[in-house]
Amino acid sequence: MPRAPKVLIIDDEPLMRMSISDALKEEGYEVFSTASGKEGVQLARDGSFDIVITDLRLPDIDGIEVLKSCKRASSETLVVLITAYGAVETAVEAMKYGAYDYVTKPFRMEELLLMMRRMVRLRDLEQENILLKEQVEGRYNFSGIVGKSEKMEEIFEKIRIIAQTDSTVLILGESGTGKELVANAIHYNSPRKSEPFIKVSCAALPETLLEAELFGYEKGAFTGAVRQKKGRFELADRGTIFLDEIGELSPAIQVKLLRVLQEKEFDRLGGAGTISVDLRIICATQRDLRKEVARGVFREDLFYRLNVVPLVLPPLRDRKGDILLLANHFLKYYAGLYKKSVTGFSVEAMELLLKHPFPGNVRELEHAVERAVVMGRGEEVVPADLPEEIGGDPGERLQAIQGVSSHERLTKAMREFERQYIISVLDEAKGNKTLAAKLLGVSRKTLWEKCKMLQIASDSRDASGE
Repeated sequence: MPRAPKVLIIDDEPLMRMSISDALKEEGYEVFSTASGKEGVQLARDGSFDIVITDLRLPDIDGIEVLKSCKRASSETLVVLITAYGAVETAVEAMKYGAYDYVTKPFRMEELLLMMRRMVRLRDLEQENILLKEQVEGRYNFSGIVGKSEKMEEIFEKIRIIAQTDSTVLILGESGTGKELVANAIHYNSPRKSEPFIKVSCAALPETLLEAELFGYEKGAFTGAVRQKKGRFELADRGTIFLDEIGELSPAIQVKLLRVLQEKEFDRLGGAGTISVDLRIICATQRDLRKEVARGVFREDLFYRLNVVPLVLPPLRDRKGDILLLANHFLKYYAGLYKKSVTGFSVEAMELLLKHPFPGNVRELEHAVERAVVMGRGEEVVPADLPEEIGGDPGERLQAIQGVSSHERLTKAMREFERQYIISVLDEAKGNKTLAAKLLGVSRKTLWEKCKMLQIASDSRDASGE
């Protein structure tokens, strides 16, 4: 159920205060009241009231001062003034300082209630608009990047800082680590977020087509150029362009890209005039560009132009604490997409996910969970639902559990899962048991006993030196 609107009434006339309060309570409002303007300002200081109704003339301070204080506390609070002096000047002054409206004594209660309903509807519409905006922006606003590990928290913090600048960004990382998601997050959290965001895969097109795609061409520039076409750089003007797999660019296009970076200008193919653009460039590659420079296949000057702000994404094997978090994130998404009633993973399935090295990184995990949701028949993902490279051969799994009771298998699996999970958290905490205990939500003594019982050796000392 929606929250009842919270209303504060400030009026020094007891009968007026009680009449308005009783009428609003009957309508379902949560009502607070006071006879003092100063007390009202104190109550409204936390900005928790949706609507404030105040008399213009109060014994200590006037309603205009109350209005100003309420709007300072929260610009979203709607304020109505009650006055026996219905002068136009008073109304104009009240509106100038942000009053929603005013009523003149004497007034009919129905008149005030009608005004209240309009204000509540206005509040609801504004909240709906804010929610819709958050949902649209939330598509890329870190919602697609899931992680709670220390390494991912560092990435999130860097994105927040980088997004507010216009610096060129070079995103590095293995295939499947989420480089495009990071580029999305940078653009959609930047001052350019309402401008174009153009993406180009430099590995998807041959050199001649890529050149035409990036820089555009004039009519007659080559066979088949029957009309003028704007290139991706031109389309990205005032916004951001994301060049994925930048390491695949040919030497000829590298030269032209260097000019765009240095001069923010280029020529269309077959064109006579120079085109200037205002854009931000984000690049990504899974190649080691320093090695490519040493081999002579990537320009050194271009590398340094691109490498202004490098952002290195960790592989999934280095953030094992995020595996189950990511798995559940994908499970919820694909269960909804395919309308399947899958709610979680069995202990054995979780154990297998934690053990797998995921050479394909987050992309491999996502596809594995999607397959499990599609192929699964129960409410839990079990090993048989996972790809063979994760779950193993079904025959081998069956042979391994023959002769062992279900209780023994479950107990063993739960112990192994607990063991692997604690190890992953200890890895995340770099062996600091005090920090690991905090992440696990247990005392340090409990963690020490668990490590002893599960035979988890630690070759590192925690911050306390114990």
